[in-house]
Amino acid sequence: QVQLVDSGGGLVQPGGSLRLSCQVSGFSLEYYAIGWFRQAPGKEREAVSCISSTDSSTTYTDSVKGRVTISRDNAKNTAYLQMSSLKPEDTALYYCGTARGPTCSSTYWAYDHWGQGTQVTVSS
Repeated sequence: QVQLVDSGGGLVQPGGSLRLSCQVSGFSLEYYAIGWFRQAPGKEREAVSCISSTDSSTTYTDSVKGRVTISRDNAKNTAYLQMSSLKPEDTALYYCGTARGPTCSSTYWAYDHWGQGTQVTVSS
């Protein structure tokens, strides 16, 4: 059974940092791209970042560039999203997804397995 477990969210002050984790079980992450999405209340779902499985190339949405780093550890079947210099507008439910293939996509339907999400709240 495929399962993705997101963790690492929490309440953090502006300027703070968090590292989100996405633990995958039930299949090997090695051959699939993995992406992070977020959705804030009243807003559309947004693709935040993605890392491919071929050469670990990465993509980031403009609003997080320079503040967020995505990585993967295939041996641990886990992906990470390191976030720093967090802003109140980063507040959202963050969740990871595994793509249907090795390359990244910013479209939701390119992913077929999802974590349950982890809440990130940036507030003073």
